[in-house]
Amino acid sequence: MEVPSPAGLGVGDVNFPHTRLLCDGCPPLGWDAWGEKVRLLHELKRLPEAPDNADVRSQPVALSNSAYATIKEGRHHHFKVIQHDQLKDVLLIHGFGPDTDLLPVAKEIIVDSNCGAAILRGADIYVPGVMAAHPSMESGDTVSVYADLEGKCRKGLTKQYHGNKVFVGNGTAVLARKDIFCSQENVSGVAVHMTSPLFRCPSLGGVLPQLLFLQNLPSVVVGHVLDPQPGDVILDMCAAPGGKTTHLASLMRDEGVVIAFDKSEPKVAKLRANCEKLCIQCVKSFVFDGVKSLDSEKHCNRENTLLSASPPYPCGTFDRILLDAPCSALGQRPQFFVRMTLKELQSYPRLQRKLFTTAVGLLKEEGILVYSTCTITPQENEEQVAWALKSFPCVKLDKQTPHLGGPGLPNWGLSDDECQLVQRFDPTKVNAMDTERSQSNEDTIGFFIAKFIKKKSS
Repeated sequence: MEVPSPAGLGVGDVNFPHTRLLCDGCPPLGWDAWGEKVRLLHELKRLPEAPDNADVRSQPVALSNSAYATIKEGRHHHFKVIQHDQLKDVLLIHGFGPDTDLLPVAKEIIVDSNCGAAILRGADIYVPGVMAAHPSMESGDTVSVYADLEGKCRKGLTKQYHGNKVFVGNGTAVLARKDIFCSQENVSGVAVHMTSPLFRCPSLGGVLPQLLFLQNLPSVVVGHVLDPQPGDVILDMCAAPGGKTTHLASLMRDEGVVIAFDKSEPKVAKLRANCEKLCIQCVKSFVFDGVKSLDSEKHCNRENTLLSASPPYPCGTFDRILLDAPCSALGQRPQFFVRMTLKELQSYPRLQRKLFTTAVGLLKEEGILVYSTCTITPQENEEQVAWALKSFPCVKLDKQTPHLGGPGLPNWGLSDDECQLVQRFDPTKVNAMDTERSQSNEDTIGFFIAKFIKKKSS
């Protein structure tokens, strides 16, 4: 993949996982100037941090108390577990770190950046994530784990890797190096058990798998903002891997129908597996491009059942639509390194507008459309909302419940009142003086949510 030059946005040659790219009062900047503004306004961290909390959604909502007790009394008893004060289906599990006294050992193992990010959120190391290991590594050895920031480590490297890497903790090798790289069999499973990660977060693999779902707090908020009701006909336009989809189904008590799209067959397979694991039956998933899901020549007859239908759908088919749009994902945490060209970054708003246009056509009058992204760029957030309000007089912004994030950024096309109606989660605004519960709403991923209602035609 092409790496942008320093004159571009600057996301390929520096690491800035959670920087807020503009101060609240800054005037709008172009993409290029905006990237340079990042360099001037923010001290760029070499090691991006994971949120302090692991957010766990209970499935269904009524079983949160049971899930709480199971986690507290099980192997995670040393982590502080609280129920969210507004979202009764959310448990917050507090982690620790960084461990500033932790020192590396002689034997090293190199993992890819995705694996390194997962370690910071409590994961062990699985075989596919291992890029290189000390040549004499045996099962039971203590090893130091480094994440390869630039993806330049050659698979199976036997020499010490001197590329751009970052220490993420120590662990115990479950497999020897020869088992990982030299075995004639297809080796899988855990390669290294992380005994001393730099950040301690709970690993909830296998804990109440039919009742619990690890999910970032804003992703849970989205479902509550859409507020699906039993019997509704819902569309999740960009649904995989199914975290939000299964939450919507849970909120509507598995009564009604949720249509879920994704263009990727493997991702849809993952969505279906999550629905099966959580015993959800109201979701119908399709490998389909959401942009093409509107049949504009037909109008919905709601007396006809939708259960056997497949896309595209007539105008006005859906009571509520979630458009969790494809985006630059610059709000994700932790995130070691962003490899994205300026051209790629600029491509997202165009796709988001195509999807939004389709969503407006598919939504029935007085229906609800929620638009969300896991990025921090105003071009994909506030500016998109301003465009939508101007382009579609039939929709209006609506108040969100719950509203846990901050207001939208000014000077990007929204009025002061409109900025208050959207919500932006900005982890750079976490204040050490805030209450614990307030911090739990802020110390999360970067995220944006806007709620629209389609007006009734006169």
